[in-house]
Amino acid sequence: MIMDVLRSVLTRFDISGVLCGAEPYGNGHINDTFAVTFDRSGIATRYIVQRINDNIFKEPAIVMQNIVQVTEHLRKKAIATGTEDINRRVLTLLQTKNGENFTRDEDGHVWRCYIFIENASSWDIIETPDQAYEAAKAFGAFQRDLMDYDGPRLFETIPMFHNTRNRFATLKMAIQDDVKNRAISVKEEIDIALSYEALANSLLCLQEAGAIPERITHNDTKLNNVLLDDRTGEGICVLDLDTVMPGLSLYDFGDMVRTATNPVAEDELDIGKVVVQVRMFEAIARGYIEGTAGTLLPIEREHMITSGKLLTFECGIRFLTDYLQGDSYFKIHREAHNLDRCRTQFALLKSIEGKEEHLMRFVESMT
Repeated sequence: MIMDVLRSVLTRFDISGVLCGAEPYGNGHINDTFAVTFDRSGIATRYIVQRINDNIFKEPAIVMQNIVQVTEHLRKKAIATGTEDINRRVLTLLQTKNGENFTRDEDGHVWRCYIFIENASSWDIIETPDQAYEAAKAFGAFQRDLMDYDGPRLFETIPMFHNTRNRFATLKMAIQDDVKNRAISVKEEIDIALSYEALANSLLCLQEAGAIPERITHNDTKLNNVLLDDRTGEGICVLDLDTVMPGLSLYDFGDMVRTATNPVAEDELDIGKVVVQVRMFEAIARGYIEGTAGTLLPIEREHMITSGKLLTFECGIRFLTDYLQGDSYFKIHREAHNLDRCRTQFALLKSIEGKEEHLMRFVESMT
């Protein structure tokens, strides 16, 4: 059924040639993504076509408006600086035959089409510090290049996405309501969570005091959201721009720490295996600092370790909240799955705390 819709949607985009292949692409869990191939006078040309998940992104047209504004800014900047291979370094939206950047199918779902970036790969599991460095450097450069954006303020595609104060309040409400009578069995996890209220407020207090600025941030900095060149290994293009919106630079760095420094899965049952990998942290910090190229304020650099702890804690309390509420948000594949995920995040938080002085010395050494 969806393939029939895809073929119909493709007729609306300004693509020459004959469609000769279409198949699901990638491991994303949010949008429906396809790689399609057109024969253009004997030359196979690929595109990425996506249907935006409007259960997650309630206003997909706003998502697309943000993406257009961001990619246009990045493209103009790349042209001005003489960047080569711009179509490999900035996502390129294909327009419809009516000159629009997206189209809607018969059910009102939004579809978009990008030029496929060949000879580059994203890695679901980062295997080496060099890969981590390149991906983090690309994220840093992405943020640096958006620091002089002077267009209309971007929309919040998911309001309060990284507002940990709000996440903490939601957890306390879930504890109070205890709709599944689970609170008594997770008292230890609840006590751990409640003991970190000051951490939950840390970056927001700095922002409210005017100490750290609002920036345009990616907000989903898993390292597989960067394409690495197949030949050189260089991080060349940041992907998945649906959550690009106003935020804090430290949200992006902290989420890299959370997702890339833990050597095991986020639902690992043996939490003794959960430990912050110092070499991976150092690679990420070095790449991000070099990518941002001196544009981070000293106070932002001073709180890089805090951000790693905060984003790990935020994810942990989200899993705990969902467990208390009956597993209604995150997909689960076994009993107490969300509780296992929560425990893993809390274990990583403890590990970061244990290495905090060492990690901070490394950040301070990056002058």
